[in-house]
Amino acid sequence: MSKPSLPAGPAANQRPLWQRLLIRRLKFLVIVAVVLGVGLGGCYLFAPQWLLRAELARKAMAAHVETHSVQVGDTKWVYYEGGQGPTLVLLHGFAADRNVWLEQLRLLTPHFHVIAPDLPGWGDSTRVDGASYNIDAQAARLQGFVDTLRLQRFMLVGHSMGGAIASVYAADHPEKVGGLALVDAFGLKANENDFARGALSGKNPFAYDDRAGFEHATLLAFEKMPNIPGRFQDVLVEKNQRDRAYLDRTFNELRDPSQYLSVQNRLDRLTMPVLGLWCHDDKIIDISALDSLRGGLSRASSISSSILTGCNHMPVLEKPDETARILGAFALQHMPLG
Repeated sequence: MSKPSLPAGPAANQRPLWQRLLIRRLKFLVIVAVVLGVGLGGCYLFAPQWLLRAELARKAMAAHVETHSVQVGDTKWVYYEGGQGPTLVLLHGFAADRNVWLEQLRLLTPHFHVIAPDLPGWGDSTRVDGASYNIDAQAARLQGFVDTLRLQRFMLVGHSMGGAIASVYAADHPEKVGGLALVDAFGLKANENDFARGALSGKNPFAYDDRAGFEHATLLAFEKMPNIPGRFQDVLVEKNQRDRAYLDRTFNELRDPSQYLSVQNRLDRLTMPVLGLWCHDDKIIDISALDSLRGGLSRASSISSSILTGCNHMPVLEKPDETARILGAFALQHMPLG
């Protein structure tokens, strides 16, 4: 005659207390993991912009910078600020925003006071319908921003279009700029490449309507396609479509000789130390622009240059550590820590 089996409940209750507590904890963690997985998956599918914002917030926290805003005339400037020491102001390029500098900010804030704004018309800063956002207009707006923040002497860094704006500002306000660093800067004479020929013909290569167009535009500026998940690409495509009229209008403004030679025409007015930092294989602003920069700086108190390999037009994202190291060394040389 077989023995009757014992109920499962009493046997389970005979487990040691620590085992029962462990099992409960594991069950709870499994439930939390499932809920988080479903939530993140839902956000990725239906609200990927939330995940993008969360990632940028995480990077800003790691960089020890906070987001601030200030009203200057009809423009609200939104900017990152953090760190202590000599002040560095970093200006982004066309179709970008302050977030491109986050890796540099992370490496620079331990030694410098850094400010990285969304230039007017871009990112979260104000865009006034019908207003001009060419190099000269932006340099004039920058003066209002500098005055409002009561900045004294600082180092000015500009990438691409931001480099042209930085140069025009530095030529007009040399007393403010202790050093000027130009990263693959727009506004200099350079050998004409495929990008320049297309731009001068009136074609805006940064306009796109789908993932294929986004990849094509991205590869104009990057040596290799960054690993960007598809739904994040969709967010950027939708933003590009919303901003299309502004992108086209501003791009066309920059096709005027007064704009694409804005730095070249002011080189003899730059009296501060100047750094030119270029990617060797830049397909947007040919590296020959670096020769134009060095050859035209007749009054600069010192001239430095650095060339990076393994990148295209975006060293701030493709070579973030090297870019930050070069910028930091230049700043320490000409704006030493107190």
